[in-house]
Amino acid sequence: MRVDLHIHSRYSDDGVLDPGEIVRIARQKGLDGIAITDHNTTKGGEEAKKHESDSFTVIIGAEIMTEKGEITGLFLSHEVKARRFHEVVSEIKTQGGIVVVPHPFDRLRQSAFHISAEYAHLVDAIEGFNSRCVFQRYNREALDFATRHCLPVVGGSDAHYASEIGLGGIVTGSSDIRDAIVKGDLTLFGKRSPLLNHVKTKLRKLRAKAIQ
Repeated sequence: MRVDLHIHSRYSDDGVLDPGEIVRIARQKGLDGIAITDHNTTKGGEEAKKHESDSFTVIIGAEIMTEKGEITGLFLSHEVKARRFHEVVSEIKTQGGIVVVPHPFDRLRQSAFHISAEYAHLVDAIEGFNSRCVFQRYNREALDFATRHCLPVVGGSDAHYASEIGLGGIVTGSSDIRDAIVKGDLTLFGKRSPLLNHVKTKLRKLRAKAIQ
């Protein structure tokens, strides 16, 4: 199975895509599944889940901002209401979800949680490849941290636009994606998103702030 585990829909403040459209595009690109990980909400994943089929898996997720930085929950069943780090971790695990640290060492993102050894035991996986990391050394640092602390790794495109869907993700021979992640029974794939996409996202955020 080929799965992109980090995609944003219109339910993110910097997203533009309808969840159903994301599923359609992902299938066209040959993916077998996706995770919708909108900022601070599961709405996009819940809507996309309606388009799931026997041949295509949709994982409900959310990328939650905490006081330490962003934490992603995968395999969620409902909204994560907490915003404090330890409470967010607890809520995700109570739902049976997986706690992932996205783009942990990307120093160009103020939102990144630069995880240290003292927090390693609290998370389930590290995002070892993110297509929107401008410098690949940030992804390498994430992989190195995961190796040192015996943590599984995942990957995703961090797509905000249609052209980015499927630029990053995981490949596994298991039909149980959750189990594959936990056991590390997967490989990563991916390439970087063009810088133009970063610029478009930044401009969208600035326009949104100007309207408020």
